[in-house]
Amino acid sequence: MKTYKIACIPGDGIGKEVVPAGQAVLEALAASESFKLDFSSFDWGGDYYRAHGKMMPDNGLDALRGMDAILFGSAGDPHIPDHITLWGLRLKICQGFDQYANVRPTRILPGIDGPLKRCKTEDLDWVIVRENSEGEYAGVGGRAHQGHPIEVATDLSVMTRAGVERIMRYAFKLAQSRSRKLLTVVTKSNAQRHAMVMWDEIALEISREFPDVTWDKELVDACTARMVNRPATLDTVVATNLHADILSDLAAALAGSLGIAPTGNIDPERRYPSMFEPIHGSAFDIMGKGLANPVGTFWSCVMLLEHLGEHSAAKRLMTAIEQVTAEPTLHTRDLGGTSTTAQVTDAVCAKFARA
Repeated sequence: MKTYKIACIPGDGIGKEVVPAGQAVLEALAASESFKLDFSSFDWGGDYYRAHGKMMPDNGLDALRGMDAILFGSAGDPHIPDHITLWGLRLKICQGFDQYANVRPTRILPGIDGPLKRCKTEDLDWVIVRENSEGEYAGVGGRAHQGHPIEVATDLSVMTRAGVERIMRYAFKLAQSRSRKLLTVVTKSNAQRHAMVMWDEIALEISREFPDVTWDKELVDACTARMVNRPATLDTVVATNLHADILSDLAAALAGSLGIAPTGNIDPERRYPSMFEPIHGSAFDIMGKGLANPVGTFWSCVMLLEHLGEHSAAKRLMTAIEQVTAEPTLHTRDLGGTSTTAQVTDAVCAKFARA
C-alpha cells in the first residue's frame, strides 16, 4: 500500500484550528482508500519566532524536502511585522522550493449564497493562476536615509523571460485541460511599459503552442469589473504575483467567502514538495473560538490529493464538501450560519464513515 508523507504546518492564528481539521478529514478518507498518509507536524510560525527569533529553522527546507506534500495553515501575527511573518515562513518555502505556480480555483459551492444575485452558479467557475516566484514580490529593493527628510524606499518588480514563459505555458496547458479552453491574460502594460509589455509579448508567443485555446488580454483594473459584471466570460486567468493575489481574494468573496477558498503552491516539475493552503489568513480576531471555516482547507486537501495522483479520493472529498455546504445548518459564521469548525469537520468525516 502506498504511503504519502505529508508535512503539516499550522502556522499562526486559525491555521492551528483548520490544519488539524484538514488532517482529521484526510485520515477519515484514507481509512477507506488504498493508500496511507504519514503526517509530520512542524510548530513554525509566530510562537516559534518569539522563542527563536526566526519563523522557521535555518535548515527547515531540508526537513520538508523529502515530503510528498505540505499542508499549510497561515502566516501572520499581530505582534510581529507582516513582512517578517510572510518572508520568514510562507515565502521562504514557496521560493525555496520554486513553487512558481499558485493555483486558485473558485466556484460557488452548493448551498452558498454569493453576493452576485444575477450570477448563476455555472457562471462563476474560474481558476486563477498566479505567478508565484518573482514579479512584484521578488524581494528586490531597499531603504536608505531612514528617518530623514530624504528617506527613500524601493520595491522592484522583477520579471524574467524564463519566469514568464513557464507560468504562461502552465496557464495555457491548464486552460487546454478545461472544457471551455479559454484563458484571460491579465496585464497592466498601458502604464507599465517595460516588464508588462514583455509579459504581453511572451503570452502571444506561448499562445502559438496552443492553437485550440481561445485567449484574450485584459487590464487588471478592467478585470475586476469584468469579474463582477460578466463572470461567465472568464474561465482560466493568469496574472502576476500581485495582480493575482488581489484578484483571487475578490474571486473568493464573489463565491461567498474567503473561508472556502483553496490554494496550491505548485512545483510543476515535481522537484520539490508542493504546498496547499486556504487563502483566508490567520484571522486572529476569531482564533480559539471555534468559528473558523475549514472548507478552504478541505478544498486545499482536494488539490493535494489531485497533485498526488489520487483522483478518486479527491473526488470523494470534494463530493463530501459539497454535500456539507449544501446544508445551511452546517454553515460557519462567515457564511451566515452558526456551526463551529468542529461541527463542519465532523460532518465531512461522517460522509466517509457511511461510505
